[in-house]
Amino acid sequence: MRTPTVDAPPHRPPHTRTGRVAAALAAPTVLLLFLVALSWAPLMSLDEGIADTTHRWAVAESGVTHAFRVLTDWVWDPVTMRLIVAAAVVWLVWRHREWWLAIWLAVTCAVGTAVQQGLKAAVGRERPAWPDPVDSAHYAAFPSGHAMTATVVCGLLLWLLHLYGAGRVVTRVALAVSVVSVLGVGLTRIWLGVHWASDVVGGWLLGALTVALAVLTYEKWGAPRRT
Repeated sequence: MRTPTVDAPPHRPPHTRTGRVAAALAAPTVLLLFLVALSWAPLMSLDEGIADTTHRWAVAESGVTHAFRVLTDWVWDPVTMRLIVAAAVVWLVWRHREWWLAIWLAVTCAVGTAVQQGLKAAVGRERPAWPDPVDSAHYAAFPSGHAMTATVVCGLLLWLLHLYGAGRVVTRVALAVSVVSVLGVGLTRIWLGVHWASDVVGGWLLGALTVALAVLTYEKWGAPRRT
């Protein structure tokens, strides 16, 4: 007598979970974008209060300010982040012959930069202005390019480590470095008085959304079947 079979519970595809993450990130990202574009008074007041406080600290603590300038201009600078991505692209092609994945990684970073610059031009938000600035930056303020680039790069690299089954120690170290870098670069931009706090939060949200959408695209159309 044949034993009746029991159907296994349906397995939720990875792109379904990623799609939910992207949807969850999209709502606050769009909301913040509209509030900034409309110069919503409570948000503007909060930004100004944070900026005034952190600028006083930056002027008073010259040593900390100098260290933050080194970190933001060299260690966490967007150029540095893009060089890390370029190294990852070379590694994918040279060591693993993963041409599609390498192209996807490079295109994702390029799209993130284009979105960032397009939103800066569209929103046209002025940066904080000080009679005694401790640093300078150019072009529009929203979103923070430093914060968005660091989020995109660190998010993509963490996902690549997961994809290739990196060990627990490597993953934890990479996660710690990524968290410090993403949070650190955002806080340095506020401390140095070149961005409003909502610029940085917008950069974080847009960066995370870019990563989620890119991973969703890869999972749906680019991921090879791995045995």
